[in-house]
Amino acid sequence: MQFQRRRALHKSLQLTCAALSLWGAVALAQIAAADSAPLAINLQFAALINGQPFECGKSYPEVGSTKATLTPTDLRLFVSEVALVNSLGEAVPVKLAQDGVWQLDDIALLDFENGAGPCRNGTAAVNTTVRGTVPAGQYRGLRFTVGVPFARNHGDPTLATSPLNNTAMFWSWQGGYRFIKFDASSKPGANAGAATDAGNFTAASGFAVHLGSTQCASASATEPPGACKNPNRMLLKFENYDPAKTIVAIDMGAALAATNVTVNARRSSPGCMSFEKDADCNAVMDAMGLPYDGLAPSGAQKLFGLR
Repeated sequence: MQFQRRRALHKSLQLTCAALSLWGAVALAQIAAADSAPLAINLQFAALINGQPFECGKSYPEVGSTKATLTPTDLRLFVSEVALVNSLGEAVPVKLAQDGVWQLDDIALLDFENGAGPCRNGTAAVNTTVRGTVPAGQYRGLRFTVGVPFARNHGDPTLATSPLNNTAMFWSWQGGYRFIKFDASSKPGANAGAATDAGNFTAASGFAVHLGSTQCASASATEPPGACKNPNRMLLKFENYDPAKTIVAIDMGAALAATNVTVNARRSSPGCMSFEKDADCNAVMDAMGLPYDGLAPSGAQKLFGLR
């Protein structure tokens, strides 16, 4: 009798140990699954002018080489090929959420204007974040490109999916999209006329910065090119980036610090449209860290930074 009881107790203990082992294995599997689940991220961007938040209708003093007053009327830009840098220094692509509005494939449109006041040619909707997922892990850096990849840059926007159907951001099939579209009205400051350079400039009531690819070889403006001499895409790399806390700042005031925004070079488009032989572009393209008109940039770009 005692032997049977001991045998039954032994069997019960075996079953209990097996159940505990199974429970432990399930718990460990659940923990491992949670650890390996994709990490949702929300990359934040902020638009500034001389360190002050961008607002439609707000006037900003002390802008540019002549300390002019600038009132923005538009600010939109495309970013693509977004990646976080892990602890090993490897760039890990962010899988963007395909929201059908702001993000398509690996391209996102950031829109800081709200269609109000002087921004009336824009839209009421704004977008200041890039959303997606990365594999679980520790990340310490950020990389992205300002611009649309060549393969998507020269199609028909009327047939494209949002946000590439935004015709306000499009030049032509030949030139592709405006990677950055910034427009503003301007009024002279205390040093007006200091940079007019012997009559090569005329007074202007506004200044624009439209960044895009130029000298794209094709038979006409309505045909896609085989290549562009000046791609004009900005590759940005940042260290000490925390995707949960860090904000990417876009300061157009910093990019225009060496430019007289109240004048326009004769026989050129208003402001800087990225085209060659435009004196309005010399300091602007340099501030964006891009080669221009055969000259390499003098230093690092000044438009983007971390906060």
